Amino acid sequence: MRVWHGEFRHPRLVEVYDAVCVWSREDDFFVSVVGQTPAARVLDLGCGTGRLTLALAAAGHPVTGVDPARASLDAARAKPGAERVTWVEGTARSLPTADFDVATMTAHVAQFLVADEDLRATLHDLCRCLVPGGRLSFDSRDPREREWERWNPRDSRQTVGLADGSTVETWVEVTSVQDGTVTFDQHYVFADGEPLVSTAALRFRDAEELESALTRAGLVVEVIYGGWNREPVGSGDGELLVVARRPRE
Repeated sequence: MRVWHGEFRHPRLVEVYDAVCVWSREDDFFVSVVGQTPAARVLDLGCGTGRLTLALAAAGHPVTGVDPARASLDAARAKPGAERVTWVEGTARSLPTADFDVATMTAHVAQFLVADEDLRATLHDLCRCLVPGGRLSFDSRDPREREWERWNPRDSRQTVGLADGSTVETWVEVTSVQDGTVTFDQHYVFADGEPLVSTAALRFRDAEELESALTRAGLVVEVIYGGWNREPVGSGDGELLVVARRPRE
């Protein structure tokens, strides 16, 4: 069975996603950015299963978690502390204007916005949702690192343990690289023999492209880091970590 973005939309693959994507220094980075605004009203766009969302709420921030994938939100709502969060199935387009102090878009959500017009529209919606002076932070992989070249069955294969004690074999296979867009299949074989494939496409944009899109959306770039320890672009972890803000009116 093949599912588009199945790791977010298929309940069985959502469980695997949660088992693989545990807390890391990436989450520490975004907690630090949000924490610069005490008691910030936070919009976590593309919140997925709520790992960061719930942590921000536990830290005392009023948080709204937004995601179009119902299976991911169902998993988030079932976790301890979920009652502290306002969960919204959808996109930023439906959210009120100037209602948030900080917005986050983590786990490379920006790369799932493959078309330039989709990225610009989302950034415009985020700008509208922020109060004047409000900040946006998100991550995107630096295309110069060519990370997709390591997405192959040999280098990506792993065995993942699930909560019920069973395991699943998973690996990645790139199917297309064209004009900055990488299309790939994530394969899963469960212990009961069920095979599933999640197909996805990601857009790799460099720092200049991201800054241009942010400017067109009405946001001002404060900084773009090149790694989770706040290294300059090109000398970190192959990441582009953006912090931008809505201008004060």
